Amino acid sequence: MTHLLHLDASARPGLAGKDEHGSHSRNLTHRFVSQWRAHRAQDSIVYRDIGQNPPSFLDHDWIASAFTPPERQEPWMKEALAESDQLVDELIAADVLVIGTPLYNFGMPAPLKAWIDQVVRLGRTVGIDESRLPDDPYLPMLEDRPRHAVILTARGGIGFGPGREMAHMNHLEPNLATALNFIGITRIHQIAIEGQETGGDVLAASVAEALHQVDSLVEELQAALVTSPQSFVTHAVGAARAQAS
Repeated sequence: MTHLLHLDASARPGLAGKDEHGSHSRNLTHRFVSQWRAHRAQDSIVYRDIGQNPPSFLDHDWIASAFTPPERQEPWMKEALAESDQLVDELIAADVLVIGTPLYNFGMPAPLKAWIDQVVRLGRTVGIDESRLPDDPYLPMLEDRPRHAVILTARGGIGFGPGREMAHMNHLEPNLATALNFIGITRIHQIAIEGQETGGDVLAASVAEALHQVDSLVEELQAALVTSPQSFVTHAVGAARAQAS
């Protein structure tokens, strides 16, 4: 059985096309999960709506606790890390991480950054080999088995995808990929909707293309599970790009 961890980070609770001011990124994750369930109902899915229920921001107690060896942690330290432990446990258990997120002011929403800060953690998802200091002492602890991350994003503007004219201002997917690679999740797939601010045919074409790519990605990942369940085939999906006609 495959385990999915589904995160939605949009501040908008509804779905685009169904609810007023609904979320396009939630629409993509809903499509992905629905398609996945349709063909693999036996798989388990843990859902976290971090857009509506954000993880805690890091504070002094968290930092003091996280950098104290477990055998020396006091009870209040274990309590300070309880939320992080739960989030890390969910991530470790996942074979497929599905993240739905908008691009807010060229980066990720604060709740998603809070989630990243809670799960990128010394001794749980990243280790240190002091013999490799000072060059590259970090050891990704989640490379013990193949894990996939599916990043489904929505952007107001156009041209923020790789190689496009606005790509240098997109710090969402590159930031997420860096953090996930750092802890050992290297099989990353990206699909995006663009043109919300433009609307009309531009947005409609982008939505249609993104939904098609989501369906294709689900099919490819599930086919890889059948043919090689212990080692997913890596297949990066590029961002959907709508062009004005």
